[in-house]
Amino acid sequence: MKFPVFKDLILFENDDLIVVNKPAFLSSLDNREGAEPSLLRLAKHYTPDAQICHRLDKETSGALILAKNPETYRFISMQFEHREVNKIYHAVINGTHQFDALKVDLPILNLGNKNVAINKQEGKTALTYFQSLTYYKHFTLVECKPVSGRMHQIRIHLASQRAAIAGDELYGGQPVLLSGIKRGYKLGKDQEELPIMKRFALHAKQITFKINPENTVTIEAPYPKDFATLLKLLDKFDK
Repeated sequence: MKFPVFKDLILFENDDLIVVNKPAFLSSLDNREGAEPSLLRLAKHYTPDAQICHRLDKETSGALILAKNPETYRFISMQFEHREVNKIYHAVINGTHQFDALKVDLPILNLGNKNVAINKQEGKTALTYFQSLTYYKHFTLVECKPVSGRMHQIRIHLASQRAAIAGDELYGGQPVLLSGIKRGYKLGKDQEELPIMKRFALHAKQITFKINPENTVTIEAPYPKDFATLLKLLDKFDK
């Protein structure tokens, strides 16, 4: 894939930190030596002491905080540790689900190799709130507010409600196909239909945190093109 210019991703910047709108398919951190560029590697070309304060899954887009110096990294990290950072994600889920401040409190066990499971005996506390925003015939746009920050937390908590994120095959999500929402849509002969989104539909929409002991900011991350296109097509053909 073509990697973006880091400066073009910046939503907010001061002398101590940066908030970016991370593109999908860009890893937060380097996975191994010689791997594809990561967000951190791009950031270090922009500011050499950059450190990522939290992570987003590779396929997840949206707001992500980077510190420019060790002091700010510690300051932001402590806010995450004390659950003082407010995060809002948007997800498109399979099916019509009426979530009204739904509280999902299910412990998550990290199995290693990027696999997790709900485990009430050995898992670590994980809490997420869900609110339905827009209803479609076959899908729902949902606001997700994770209180804790476990790996795959939103994805597995939604799956536990039989409401997997569209396109999230790991947790049983089905992709959105134009033929599934547009009446009369037909493919040409020998033509293979591709999903409207080539990833699972999850975006880190907003983050609120303290940039210093006196000041709090809320940063909004606009939808990327693929997420915006999905919602536009659902509005047009699946209402």
